[in-house]
Amino acid sequence: MPFVREWLLERYAAPGLADLDDPAGVEVAVVGGGAPAGAAEMDALPDLRAIVNFGVGYDNVDVAEARRRGIVVSNTPDVLTDAVADLAAFLVVDVLRGITAADRFVRSGAWARGEQVPLTRDVRGAVVGVLGLGRIGTAAAQRLEAFGAVVHYHSRSPKDVAWTYHPSPAELAAASDVLVVLTPGGAGTDGLVDAAVLDALGPEGFLVNVSRGSVVDEDALVAALEAGRIAGAGLDVFADEPHVPAALLEREDVVLLPHVGSATTQTREAMGRLVLDNVDAFLERGGLVTPVG
Repeated sequence: MPFVREWLLERYAAPGLADLDDPAGVEVAVVGGGAPAGAAEMDALPDLRAIVNFGVGYDNVDVAEARRRGIVVSNTPDVLTDAVADLAAFLVVDVLRGITAADRFVRSGAWARGEQVPLTRDVRGAVVGVLGLGRIGTAAAQRLEAFGAVVHYHSRSPKDVAWTYHPSPAELAAASDVLVVLTPGGAGTDGLVDAAVLDALGPEGFLVNVSRGSVVDEDALVAALEAGRIAGAGLDVFADEPHVPAALLEREDVVLLPHVGSATTQTREAMGRLVLDNVDAFLERGGLVTPVG
């Protein structure tokens, strides 16, 4: 974010990557926007000791390689929980009630022509399955429960909550009217929502993804939508951002957002301040405020 660049420039005269003439002596790299920080980037910065990531997700950072080299990594948890949980809940309401579809219906002139907008489904009483009950998943579940939804979930192990646990993503999908994906990205969850999970969700079920595009098999999702094997989807993230599969762009049963889960002024500023706190802490004390792993 521009203001994070400005803060780092003011406090540390930190150069941007394009302005970095000599990589020697660079101890901290601040990365954001999904910019990669893998072995090649670490090789290019021989004195690197810390990677500070702007974002709660850090699948863009090769943490294992960093750890092998003695490089510590931080992210920005907690400060974006509410914003992302809000968006997850809003997308569930949208896919069930067809809010943005109804907006398009009015703008197209269909209402004025006397056409009837299709009936939609109540949120109250709908079973919403939360795939990944971490901080954001829990916050989203609480919001959806306030709407009257019935919350089920899957995570690596059962949690001390009153909601119904399912031992696999497919079993959760089979029990759900809406499956909300809130797992971390990375190799462990790559393609976790595959054709089998989508088939379990069924022709009346909706998928909502506000985690990482890599968690959902996009080809399988397109195929399921085109075949009517699921009812629709609400997507804030994609596998190859900012590129959205062309097959999704014209579909009325899909809500498409440009990865805006944390995109509020207050949240992004809080994330930026946490980035700065991590940089300060590392340079002053050799530690991080929010270390990963």
